[in-house]
Amino acid sequence: MTADVHLTDAVTVTLNPAIDLTVSVDRFSLGRVQRARGTQSCVGGKGVNVAGCLADWGLKVDATGILGRANDRVFVDFFAEKRIADRFIRTTGETRTNFKIADTFSGDVTEVNLPGLEVSPSTFATMRATLQRAVVPGRPVVLAGSLAEGLSVTTWVDLIADVTERGGRVVLDTSGSALAATLGGPHVPHVIKPNRAELEEVVGRPLPETADIVAVARHLVKRGVGLVVVSRGPKGAIFVDKTEALEVVLPAKNVLTNVGAGDAMVAGLVAGMIEGAPLERLARLAVAFASAKLDRIGPHIGPASEVEGLAAAAKVTVPA
Repeated sequence: MTADVHLTDAVTVTLNPAIDLTVSVDRFSLGRVQRARGTQSCVGGKGVNVAGCLADWGLKVDATGILGRANDRVFVDFFAEKRIADRFIRTTGETRTNFKIADTFSGDVTEVNLPGLEVSPSTFATMRATLQRAVVPGRPVVLAGSLAEGLSVTTWVDLIADVTERGGRVVLDTSGSALAATLGGPHVPHVIKPNRAELEEVVGRPLPETADIVAVARHLVKRGVGLVVVSRGPKGAIFVDKTEALEVVLPAKNVLTNVGAGDAMVAGLVAGMIEGAPLERLARLAVAFASAKLDRIGPHIGPASEVEGLAAAAKVTVPA
């Protein structure tokens, strides 16, 4: 860890990164031979994707987590290209590869995600110490994605405590039992961003209407979460903090792939936090980042002028 860590704007943590191999086909169909229109391989993992989008926005980012030493070159090159500070801990083996089949006609994506690395207690302890040194009061720290093999379901709970006790602001994007564990822990995240299905899984019941989502979000805010953001794909997202609730939608656009759009939304949230933006500006940025990602493969959002145009075009309403 070098001295320039204190000059960064945000930190991201990815404990189960991946190399994403995307294969584009026209009208994908199971059970038959098809000719690919193209392939693209790029780095993946939620925190890595967030870091890439933040770097495109012009922010300085520290990215940490755990990578397999045997095939880390693609990550090394990506971090160098984006000028992201590489704080990842290396361990024996290869980082997993995830396969994504993108139907260029329908816009649907079929994903096959492989198991990740087995992380030893000593490797995790080294990463945890690296993260602790990176925390600066007020700085956003993104904890994102699934947990690698060998890590406890309470791993995010422990890291949230580390960051919170040092004054950092945790932005959490995970799901299932890992998300549920954090909401019952001693320190809750500053921001969470589940999609509707993930929120339904945590609360154990369907949330078919906007009012249902807002009610659950307000309950979580009362329990200490600073901001709850619930993404809903083409329907936009709902943003709830202690004083207001907003629903934000962007006009429809052509979709190359929706993979990573949620991660781009997290990056937009972080960009708004760093800016010190009020909720409406933060919400517009978040959905604009996500929309800017839809016609790009990999963790990229394009020029700031495009993102700002999308943010201005967003429709913002107050849920009934």
